Amino acid sequence: MDFLELARQRRSCRKYSSRDLSHQDIEKCLEAVKLAPSACNSQPWHFIVVEDKELKNKVARAAFAGIYSMNSFASAAPVLVIVVRENSKYIAKLGGFLRGTQYSLIDLGIACEHFILQAAQQGLGTCWIGFFDEKQVKKVLKISRNKKVDIIISVGHPAGGLSLGQKKTKPNSEICEFR
Repeated sequence: MDFLELARQRRSCRKYSSRDLSHQDIEKCLEAVKLAPSACNSQPWHFIVVEDKELKNKVARAAFAGIYSMNSFASAAPVLVIVVRENSKYIAKLGGFLRGTQYSLIDLGIACEHFILQAAQQGLGTCWIGFFDEKQVKKVLKISRNKKVDIIISVGHPAGGLSLGQKKTKPNSEICEFR
């Protein structure tokens, strides 16, 4: 499919079937991550793919309890991908400081979108989650306190398929201008 068709098809999935994912499906998504551009080729990310059902359930309970329970739907996904922000190269950090821009966050966004679009191309459902109990996730996965977990991506086969209704988007006149 062409890119615009893929972008139109991609939706956040909040209902997953119990069907397992193949390790190859995840590997293909990670291959797409490796192709993502980043400032000074820093690739400031580390993806922790939680496939083990018992560990995945433990991570989900830690991540989506209390005020974070609105995202507990992700517990039904067979895989959770924990995205850890790593350090950028010095020159990217310096450039970011001078511009007042945190390039590592931009880089992370691009990498995650590569993962998610590749998953969509494979017919998988994903949801990009930024609201979760980071402290508890780090505790369960024994991630260093000085690391930052910015994103969790739930991944699985959509239950009943994805709704492909018209996406609500702003008209071009509201999002851009030509000069």
